[in-house]
Amino acid sequence: MKKILVTGAAGQLGRCIHGIAANYPNFDIVFTSKNELDIENFKEVSELFDRESFEYCINTAAYTNVEKAESEPEKAFSINAEAVQNLAKVCKKTDTVLIHISTDYVFDGKKKTPYTEEDKTNPINVYGASKLKGEAYIEETHQKHFIIRTSWLYSQYGHNFYRTVLKFGKEGKILTVTTEQIGTPTNANDLATILLKIIDSGNQAFGIYHFSNGGETTWHGFAEAIFELNPQFDARKLVKTAHYPTFAKRPKNSVLDNSKFYKYFRVKPTNWKSSVSLIET
Repeated sequence: MKKILVTGAAGQLGRCIHGIAANYPNFDIVFTSKNELDIENFKEVSELFDRESFEYCINTAAYTNVEKAESEPEKAFSINAEAVQNLAKVCKKTDTVLIHISTDYVFDGKKKTPYTEEDKTNPINVYGASKLKGEAYIEETHQKHFIIRTSWLYSQYGHNFYRTVLKFGKEGKILTVTTEQIGTPTNANDLATILLKIIDSGNQAFGIYHFSNGGETTWHGFAEAIFELNPQFDARKLVKTAHYPTFAKRPKNSVLDNSKFYKYFRVKPTNWKSSVSLIET
């Protein structure tokens, strides 16, 4: 039986992993929220790994508020970089495979085609920079790692764009959404399944991978799809705009190329529009 630690278990991805854990009876999964394990505290992380022996650690803990990160850079880097270094050091010491979630925001969005793992990174906001630093710490610390960059993550849990659109639709409020940025909404339930499949496969092709749902759209296109799935919403309340003012800069194109992931794991991602229809609300 493979023993797995999941950090950040109270977040949307952690909750999605928890939701499918029963499908993997050969896994012994320990879920820890920040209250149970503060990954910013090296001593606390080290003591847990001394008490229990893990084969894998899935780090879903992260500072994800892109806007707030601009005014709280120290906090963003503490969680997304320094704490990740703590995990990498302890995973190396205990020979634990580290699976870490990163982001499309490590790129500047200037490329016209989907981003591959070989493309040059150049984050344009604090959040992206903090996540890239976390990646760097892992790469220089522990060889046994999978860094999975994903994009526009949403689910039925927590605070995310999908749930915000649902809230506005139910309340009949006007929702103004940008058409300027292109990316791929990714169902966190799909990502959760992928992470456990990586472990189940026993594959040791360590490194950086891109995984998102298939296809691409704008944020407005994503909102439009959610409205289409909820015909009771007033479509006239969904308004498009080219320039929606935000404190943090956002990449105009952050579509990820999944071909490397397919090459090594033979998993073809579900199209984003098909996947969003599977969310139970």
